[in-house]
This record gives sequence, C-alpha cells and structure tokens, in this order.
Amino acid sequence: MQTKISFLSAAVLSMMLASPLQAAPKNQDKEEVDTYELLNLFGEVMERAKISYVEEVSDKKLIESAINGMLVSLDPHSSYLDEQSFKYMSEQTSGKFGGLGIEVTMENSVVKVVSPIDDTPAAKAGLKPGDYITAIDGEQVMGLTLNEAVDKMRGKVGTKVKLTVRRPNEEPFDVTLKREEIKIQSVKSDVKSGDVVYIRISSFSENIDKMIEKAIKDARKKTDGKIAGVVLDVRNNPGGLLDQAVSVSDLFLDKGEIVSTRSRNEEDTVKYTAEKGDIIKGLPIVVLINEGSASASEIVAGALQDHHRAIIMGEKSFGKGSVQTVIPLGKYGAMRLTTARYYTPSGRSIQAKGIEPDIEVKQAKLEVVESGGFGMTEAELKGALKNENADDKKADKKEQLSEEDLKDYQLMRAIDMVKALRLYTENGSSK
Repeated sequence: MQTKISFLSAAVLSMMLASPLQAAPKNQDKEEVDTYELLNLFGEVMERAKISYVEEVSDKKLIESAINGMLVSLDPHSSYLDEQSFKYMSEQTSGKFGGLGIEVTMENSVVKVVSPIDDTPAAKAGLKPGDYITAIDGEQVMGLTLNEAVDKMRGKVGTKVKLTVRRPNEEPFDVTLKREEIKIQSVKSDVKSGDVVYIRISSFSENIDKMIEKAIKDARKKTDGKIAGVVLDVRNNPGGLLDQAVSVSDLFLDKGEIVSTRSRNEEDTVKYTAEKGDIIKGLPIVVLINEGSASASEIVAGALQDHHRAIIMGEKSFGKGSVQTVIPLGKYGAMRLTTARYYTPSGRSIQAKGIEPDIEVKQAKLEVVESGGFGMTEAELKGALKNENADDKKADKKEQLSEEDLKDYQLMRAIDMVKALRLYTENGSSK
C-alpha cells in the first residue's frame, strides 16, 4: 500500500516535470522550487493519512477532498462537484430537481440561506434569506463543506429532514421539512389593480424570456391592450443562467450594454448588449428586489436601473457579482471555478455591494385606521344639489387587490408607483 501511494506522488511530480516548466533554467525562481516542494508535501500528507488514519479511507475520498478544499478556499462559490453533485446542478438549471428548494452558501463555517424558492418545502416552512442553518438532523454543520451539507439536505422524495436555524434577534429553532421533487414554476403572472402587469420570476432557468413575452401578450388580451406598466418581482430570486438574465433585460431595452464580465485578463472581457425593440414600448417598469435577490436578478435590476428604464424598489440585494464557470472533468464530475466579475452598464461591480434600490421600501404591515370624523359626505347633507352628470354612466370599477396582495406592502407600493408614472406620462404627453 505504501508503494502505491509513493508511486502516486511520483506520478504527480512526473506530470509536472513533463510540462513546459521542464525547460526552465537551472536558476529557477523561489516560487517554482516551492511548488515542487509543496507537491512533495501533498504526497507525504496523503500517504500518512492513508496509512495512519484511525479508519480506512480511500484514495478517491482523500484526493476529492483535497481538490474541493483547494477550490473552496478561494471563495464561497468555487468547489469540486462529484458526479452526483454535477447531475444535481444540471437538473436545477433545467427547472426540475429533488430536495428542499433552497439556495445556500457558506458563511462563518455554517450554511447561510440566500433564498428559498417559491412553493417549495423551504418556502412553505418559512425559511428566510439570511437564516443560518447550524445543524442538519442533529449533526452540526460546522466542519462540513458546503457540498457535504447540501448532500445531507437532499434525499429520497417523501423523507424528512430536521434543520436547526438561527435567525438574527431570535432564539435558535428547529424546523422539519419533507423532501419533494422540486418543479420550479419560474414565471408567474397576473394583472393587478385592473391594468398593472405583475410578473414574478423565482429563478432564471431555461426559457424565462419566452415565458415573460407570453405573460405580456396574455395581459394585453385581458386588458384590451390597456396596460399601465409592469412590476417585475425578483425578490428572493437566487439567480440562475446568465444568458436568461441578458435576454430578460433585452426585452425592455432598445439599445446599450446590459452587463459585462471581466476576468483578470483584460482581453477576456465580454460585453452583452441589447437589440432594438422594447416589448412594452416605454411603459413604466418597477423592479422589486430584496436581500434574497442575487446574481442574475441583480444583473437585470442593475441594467434597467443604469439605463433609467425602471424604478428599483425594495431593499438592497444580496451582492453576488461573480461568474462561475463549470468545467466538466469526465467521469469525475466537474469543477466550479469563479472566473470573472459582473459589472453593470455604468461600470459598477455588483460583488459584495449589491444593487441599492432607487426607493427603499421595507416590508411592512398595513392597518386600517378608523376615521375620527362623522363619516358624512356632501351627498348626504339635507338639500344637497345633485350632480347633473350622475346618471350619464356609472364609474368603471377597477379590479381590486386580493387579501394576499394587501398583505404585501412592497408590492402595493410598486403597483402605486407604476400607476403614478403612467399618469405622469399621459399628462405630460397631453400638454
């Protein structure tokens, strides 16, 4: 067994020596010499762990753990994906997978909730962006990698998992979730208050742009073409596919840059630009964001904000402005590596800063305050003159907001803003 490990170490060194570095002059710099020495150190540590660890451990586990440790030490979003994890990630971007329906990252050695996905076990259980998961089925998360923690939360559909959650300013609590096959309905739409198109985007999976086009088309039919504007709701949207973020932004822009990705090599900068054609022809847009809005959500909000095409409303977004490239490794899965940063059209980096809303609106609860007056109007006064036009036609009744909508203060403010902008535009153009 010792001979086998020694051979592995020698093989690693042989591959390195066979690379272009072999042609380096004898007076190599200190960094190159240290690299060889550290590779020797890796081989020695692996050999000792293989021989002396209290339990038998496979070469595969040691090497995969070493690779993952190397990548996760770079940033929270780089990691090694074994074959199973790689398959799970592919299913997630296609909009169907098994589990709890929760986007997470690692912070301070525990799992942090970025966002629960709509209509999933995590959302139904009341998990919120910013929650910390400290234990899974009684086992402490500290000491686990993010992939290991995620694997423990996955499982057979129908089985249960208990999470211990810490929330700021609250005592830790346990919540039990039942695993489900997650089928994400990435886009939901409706017409609110009679003429405002409400589009909820829960994640940027495949064909989101086509779904939004259909939502706008259906809303026009429902309102006989008389729509006041659009509310794009990307609250608690953890992101997804870059090309979909670009396509969604392009739907509402006539020209200009949407986003750029910049790596450490300037020549690798990529800029994505809009093609002519605004699907709603300049009508008002309000984009709703919060701390659970990340990545692709921030690209859309940043692009529409910088082009003054939309009012961004809500709370500051998550701040994930980095690009991950997934590099397949054959039968061994893949590696996810952070390769660039996102920049908005004006050159702002989203990373660790997020998108600041134009109008900050925190979620709040509305209460109806009873009037302190007599509750009488002019029409109720004795002898009041009648309105000569009262019988001409009855006032049109606008569609009322549902009880669920009335509980969503941020959404109500967004609808009001769209109506106000539309009214302002109409009055301005009529002069």
